[in-house]
Amino acid sequence: MILYLLYRIGYFLVQALPLKVSYILARSIADIYYCWTVKDKRAVLENLKVITGGRLSAVELNKMGRDVFRNFAKYLADFFRSSKIDSNYVKRFIGIEGLENLKSAMSKGKGVILLSAHIANWELGAVVLGILGYNISVVVLTHQNKKINAFFTRQRVLGNVKPIEIGIALRSCYKVLGENGLLGLLGDRDFSKTGIKTLMFGKPAIIPKGPAVFSYRLGSIIVPTFMIRKPDEAFRFIFDPPIEPAEILESKTGDEEAGIQALTKAYIGIIESYIKQYPTQWFMFKEFWSGGDKESLRPDTII
Repeated sequence: MILYLLYRIGYFLVQALPLKVSYILARSIADIYYCWTVKDKRAVLENLKVITGGRLSAVELNKMGRDVFRNFAKYLADFFRSSKIDSNYVKRFIGIEGLENLKSAMSKGKGVILLSAHIANWELGAVVLGILGYNISVVVLTHQNKKINAFFTRQRVLGNVKPIEIGIALRSCYKVLGENGLLGLLGDRDFSKTGIKTLMFGKPAIIPKGPAVFSYRLGSIIVPTFMIRKPDEAFRFIFDPPIEPAEILESKTGDEEAGIQALTKAYIGIIESYIKQYPTQWFMFKEFWSGGDKESLRPDTII
């Protein structure tokens, strides 16, 4: 109940305040939380050590860790005001790169998997696509707290996004892709406990296999998509070149496991490159490479 009340308070403050003031407030709250939390800070710092190759001093690492929390707080502020985002906001704050990659993928008629990660502002990307006239469905985590779940669902619906809850996602995802729709999936954190083992930054990791499974079985094209925050608080909305399953699977026809591994390898390197470029915009509040952290899979977290 306390978490729900905090979300509601944050929502009303963001609705009432100008965007710049909301960011200032978000940054201040993030600084307080960074000083207070132990587990989340430790997880973020451990992840940053891996990303940066352990080359940073304690002071440099601490600064980066604080920036992760600040950027996440601004992400929440953006999410709370998603109902205010319109075409004028898009023209002013969003620079779109590679939209032709999305159009090309859609022209194949097999559905498009918009693959992203917990980087910068993936939720905003879905809202902007809705404003641009695209119908998009996204797989989302179900919160144990029904009020929080309803609150986040409402925010997404107000942004013209169709949420598909992870517990009932399979059939709905097949339907969306089968109708040549857009399906948003995050490919960096596995909540299902049935993820696929791979390497990220040279270390073993478990990531979701959904994007690769759907692409393998349906022939759906994967378009890596990222909404990156710039220093001036505007965004780069990036659509990378499509990953064509037919090209990846040319020599692996009939072997689903090998095909899924090949598709995963094709896109995990892209996710890794964005994390490396924007380490303070990767919101992973668990020790990503620790393995076996059952508590981290609890369904009551925003990410």
